[in-house]
Amino acid sequence: MKPLTGLKVVELATVLAGPEVGRFLAELGATVVKYEPPKGDVTRGWRLANEDSTSSISAYFAAINAQKSYDVLDLKSSEGIDSLQSLLSDADVLLTNFKPEDEKVFGLTTDSLKSKFPRLIWGKISGFSSDINRPAFDVVLQAETGWISMTGQPNQLPSKLPVAMIDVIAAHQLKEAILLALLEREKHGTGSHWAVSLEEASLSALANQATNYWMNNHVAKAMGTAHPNIAPYGDLLPTKDGKWAVPAIGSHAQFQKFTELLNLSTLASDLRFRSNVDRVTNRSALIEELSKATKQWNSEELNKACGDHRIPLGIVRSLDEVLDSPQAQEVALEEEIEGRKTKRVKSFVARRL
Repeated sequence: MKPLTGLKVVELATVLAGPEVGRFLAELGATVVKYEPPKGDVTRGWRLANEDSTSSISAYFAAINAQKSYDVLDLKSSEGIDSLQSLLSDADVLLTNFKPEDEKVFGLTTDSLKSKFPRLIWGKISGFSSDINRPAFDVVLQAETGWISMTGQPNQLPSKLPVAMIDVIAAHQLKEAILLALLEREKHGTGSHWAVSLEEASLSALANQATNYWMNNHVAKAMGTAHPNIAPYGDLLPTKDGKWAVPAIGSHAQFQKFTELLNLSTLASDLRFRSNVDRVTNRSALIEELSKATKQWNSEELNKACGDHRIPLGIVRSLDEVLDSPQAQEVALEEEIEGRKTKRVKSFVARRL
């Protein structure tokens, strides 16, 4: 039996963040029913140009909707609002991402829900905490919270992250809140209500870049894959077979082993590279020297040699190469939805030991 078997979840949320929370709960055994408006979740139509247009779902929709049941609920009608109240009478979790004014129309207020359904856990996603009425999608938050300004190569157009990462981060925040709410309810018998905004979730994930600014007044700029605090870390090193190697050298001991492997042992004692600060300061010269050496290696040989010597390094791989690997298949989940075979990565990949 899965840990959340018997839990009933009413999912009214659309797009990605809220439905991702529902998918997580479903994977853990909860019974999740996704109630969509009459026209369906908008992501049903978010298809690739060459995707099957006759299907009722898109691959995007399938990515974050799995192991759920699907139904229609028209909350623009009085019947739909009445039906929602009935659904909540025995629900454990409610997931929404409505605008504030719509919540009131639908009868979804904290006071009302706590009075009528004291055991209910309500998790809701919003866009901006600084302006609750402002519409938002992931890329808007990537722009407004600094991610796009840091992404891409210097002196080129900035880039967005290729995954809706702000939605994913917000979903993780709400997953944690709901698990906390379930624990509290187990102890005290009452539910609780939790809100996560994409804006605050995004800000929370700035991590070391936020601290670099607040403590050192350092404003992160686009610098490709390189790390602002460590070198060589994230820098792209070319290989003989046209691939890119990405080292993650976190200590001077690792740097010494890496330079020895590349027959560049003198670099470890070079005044320009004797400490991490020196290497960050003289990064361009360092990468030039390392690149000359890595060009003599085939990518997989370099990768294996670094692994054998416990030197952190990876090879830049295409997405098809990654997703066709045995490791990716281990975290894949297949399911037929409305007559279409679907496949996505699992939401929950922790393994019980």
